Amino acid sequence: MNVQTIFSALSDPTRFAIVEQLLQDGDQTAGSLAEPFNISKPAVSRHLKVLEDAGIIERRIDRQFRSFRIRPASLRAVDDWIGRYRQFWQTSFDRLEKVIAQEESKNGNRD
Repeated sequence: MNVQTIFSALSDPTRFAIVEQLLQDGDQTAGSLAEPFNISKPAVSRHLKVLEDAGIIERRIDRQFRSFRIRPASLRAVDDWIGRYRQFWQTSFDRLEKVIAQEESKNGNRD
């Protein structure tokens, strides 16, 4: 799963809101996902297609109903990507904390 594609899809406020809605409320039909937005149904369909192509959501068909839900793997991919940077920054802050502590002890903590 390409994290850049996921971020690109989520960069649009409407698509981001659709994902938020699915995360909060679970599986929903295209109609219910369209309700909060003042845009046409074809526009909502295009947004859903972008999210689907990015692997963020998936479509389920049950007779004449189509519902959408989040694909957890896409969120794991983003979490893994963020985790690498979280580790980098945590290590950097730990090193900075040690340097500050050494400087303070050298200078007799002159605040």
